[in-house]
Amino acid sequence: MYGQERVYKKVEVIGISKNSIEDAIQSAVNTAHKSLEKLSWFEVGDIRGHVGEDGTVTEYQVDLKVAFQLKKK
Repeated sequence: MYGQERVYKKVEVIGISKNSIEDAIQSAVNTAHKSLEKLSWFEVGDIRGHVGEDGTVTEYQVDLKVAFQLKKK
């Protein structure tokens, strides 16, 4: 594969988890993998979350750009 010409398209997805940033990333990648063929890589953009009334983090949100290889005709 490396050394060969190829073209990718990037799309933005948002992963959400109540457990961790890593779980939010994995959730987004898992879902994108089910929807897109030849998913290849991701990059993390914004990270944000919600804070509960008691001051604890209740939700993590991670903006990701995921790339998949376009098919050649």
